[in-house]
Amino acid sequence: MAAVVGWVWIPPGAQADTLRGALTQAYQNNPQLNAQRAAVRATDESVPQALSGYRPRISLSASAGEAYSDTTTRAVAANGTVTYPRTIGSNAVQTYGATYSQRLLDGFGTASRTRQAEQQVSAARETLRLTEQAVLLAAATAYMNLIRDAAILALQRSNVEVLQEQLRQTQDRFRIGEVTRTDVAQSESRLASGRSTLLQAESNYVTSKATYRQVVGVEPGKLEAAAPVDRLSPSNLQAAIQSARATHPSVTTAMFSIDAAQFQVKIAESSLYPTLDAVASVQKSYGSQVQPSTLETFTASGVAQLNIPIYQGGGEYATIRAAKETLQQRRVDLDTARDQAQQTLVQSWGQLEAAKAQILATQQQVTAAEIALNGVREEALVGQRTTLDVLNAQQELVNARVALVTAQRDRVVASYTLLGSAGRLSVQVLQLPVQVYDPTVHYHQVRDTWIGVRTPDGK
Repeated sequence: MAAVVGWVWIPPGAQADTLRGALTQAYQNNPQLNAQRAAVRATDESVPQALSGYRPRISLSASAGEAYSDTTTRAVAANGTVTYPRTIGSNAVQTYGATYSQRLLDGFGTASRTRQAEQQVSAARETLRLTEQAVLLAAATAYMNLIRDAAILALQRSNVEVLQEQLRQTQDRFRIGEVTRTDVAQSESRLASGRSTLLQAESNYVTSKATYRQVVGVEPGKLEAAAPVDRLSPSNLQAAIQSARATHPSVTTAMFSIDAAQFQVKIAESSLYPTLDAVASVQKSYGSQVQPSTLETFTASGVAQLNIPIYQGGGEYATIRAAKETLQQRRVDLDTARDQAQQTLVQSWGQLEAAKAQILATQQQVTAAEIALNGVREEALVGQRTTLDVLNAQQELVNARVALVTAQRDRVVASYTLLGSAGRLSVQVLQLPVQVYDPTVHYHQVRDTWIGVRTPDGK
């Protein structure tokens, strides 16, 4: 059943905002969503950071200065004479060098760091998907809240107009003696209450407009009525539960967190394995700080450095044990995420069913209240009903119409909530007319980058 709010009038030919349009604007403009996309791009950089362990390290060095030397030595001649020759001199010293190092073996630490970073990237993408769901649901809620509050505001304005007319009629009847001063006072009291309710409705409408602007990113125009999205949700409760436990972003995020924790154990264990590095260096010196007579020196070396850890105080063992406990924690977190997803899904399913029944009930309530008000007014004209009876019937009709508007809003919002609880609230499923943000594009742009400080978008 499509939820239609009949109290928002759109002039012929006027361009109206639609819920699909609001969702599209929110997907493009919402700052929370854009911030999470930036967070995913930052996480992408953890992969090339890990891959840097496979790559060489090259450094250059240079120094220049003035060296002064004053050396006194002891010399013994063949005849036993001892002398103390002294050498004094200064020299300009310049040294230039280059070092190249390459890690050949690290206990598979670099491989584990790379795999862990890849899992963290996948988890970040699922977190982004969770944020997208939250933003789309917030946009749908803000849209329907604004429609509801606009309709309620129109109802309350109409109610005040009716109460003003009721007061005028009561005053006329009082002047000719058909009713008492009490009837006039009752009408005045009900009109004052209606005006107070109208002011509250205006406040709610202004608040909903501000919330819409915050979530969607643009000022609202004239809003069209929206329909629920039941057709996109699983057809039965068990299928919906299975979808939530398997594909909800909070569940898939927990899955990737387990994989990342497993690689963290391997990273910690790599500290127990030997490391092997190849190091090559060249150095050219002009002058010498020790021997002023030395004009230039060239040295070159190439070595292999093997480091075998035996005992390092026991800290590495504690780190391994802690990583294993963290892995166990992530596994429990997955069970928690699945149970939470199921609980939210069942709750959303129940809310949607209740919203459907609520619309039918409130429609009947409105119909009955309209009939009752017409009857009470006719009976009041012949003296069978009091002014208070008319006022109460009018208030019951307003309350019934407000309840219907609220039920129609709840019906649409509940359908989007259920879709999100099943893990299916996305621009692809909704088929929104927007270019879908693909986080893999940036990932492939930076994954194998060896050098450069500019981001792919030129910053």
